[in-house]
Amino acid sequence: MTWDLFAAAAEDARNEALARAVAAEQADAGFARPVRRTEEWTVSQVNTAARDMMESVFPPLWVAGEVTNFTRARSGHCYFSLRDADAQLRCVMWREEARRLPTTPTEGMQVRALGRLTVYEARGEFQLVVSDLDARGDGLWKLAFDRLRAKLDGEGLTAPERRRPIPRAPACVGVVTSLAGAALRDVLAVVRRRAPWTRIVVAGCRVQGEGAAEEIAAAVRRFGAAGCADVLIVGRGGGSIEDLWAFNEEVVARAIAESPVPVISAVGHETDVTIADLVADLRAPTPSAAAEAAVPDGAGVRRELAGLAERLRDVAGAQVADARASASIVRDRLTVAAEGTVRARRDRVQAAAGKLQVLSPLNALARGFAIPLDAERRLLRSRRDFAPGAAFTLTVADGSVPCRVEGE
Repeated sequence: MTWDLFAAAAEDARNEALARAVAAEQADAGFARPVRRTEEWTVSQVNTAARDMMESVFPPLWVAGEVTNFTRARSGHCYFSLRDADAQLRCVMWREEARRLPTTPTEGMQVRALGRLTVYEARGEFQLVVSDLDARGDGLWKLAFDRLRAKLDGEGLTAPERRRPIPRAPACVGVVTSLAGAALRDVLAVVRRRAPWTRIVVAGCRVQGEGAAEEIAAAVRRFGAAGCADVLIVGRGGGSIEDLWAFNEEVVARAIAESPVPVISAVGHETDVTIADLVADLRAPTPSAAAEAAVPDGAGVRRELAGLAERLRDVAGAQVADARASASIVRDRLTVAAEGTVRARRDRVQAAAGKLQVLSPLNALARGFAIPLDAERRLLRSRRDFAPGAAFTLTVADGSVPCRVEGE
């Protein structure tokens, strides 16, 4: 036997073994035995048999290719094709699976799809029913993130100058998170340890899965309408990008951006960055760190108050010392002014006294003059005032002398 004949015989043997294996699998799957030529099948029977065989033989598999003609129907189902350089494959993604897509893949995007091969019986079309779709490279999640970030950047919602300061000592802290999650327990523990006087109001909501984004946004808006909180903590613990995706939804980003209450975003771990982090007033790496940023440390507050009291005593002491020094200066100035006033008045009195001394008749008496006064103490000024025999008194420097007028 030549080599070519041997190879052909081996190929026939392999094909026969493969045919027997397929026949056995079909028998196990309940397929009918091969029919005789005289039997007839309807088109529906053929398509059903092809579908059953296809679905039973092929397990779920990943198929890589380029997206083309991606369409999302009103029903929510998505229809598209995957193609490479030589062929294309029709694909369908039902509504429930399509809801999990973070964004719509673009025409020509390289993706990989997980699905099951089947036959669409009504048309006899070979297709892949896709349960998961992911882009090559950064993936659809990164694409959706970048699209929304660019949109919000264009509106200025991620600009740093929009961020408001967080109150230093809020009376009430609002928390938007799951009531059953570890994030809430961490926030409560930190606030009670650091600032037990702070009131905490919690708005429970789902933080992952379908509808979670809408619940988070509604909780943020309720706090804004109620006006009961001074600062909000919005977040959850760690997880996969799919778990955290609610915080990358536009509805959450806009609720945070429009909140009249300052918002601290605390989603996942330190390495996780979400759209909520970009529009919030402050990003905290974890819920515990958000609680630490929201309330002051009680021990630190007490130390600060003690320092302020000491500074107040120092300032009061310095002010008292300054007041005393000022009073001393004023007293000295008043003393000098009073002494000057007294001295000036004394000088004026002395000058007046000197003038009076000059004008005083006593000075004339001291120089040898005398003053005649009649019995009624009236001054005798002229000769006519001296009647003969009249008595009068002559006042001299050291006293008075009784006198009488004799003769004319």
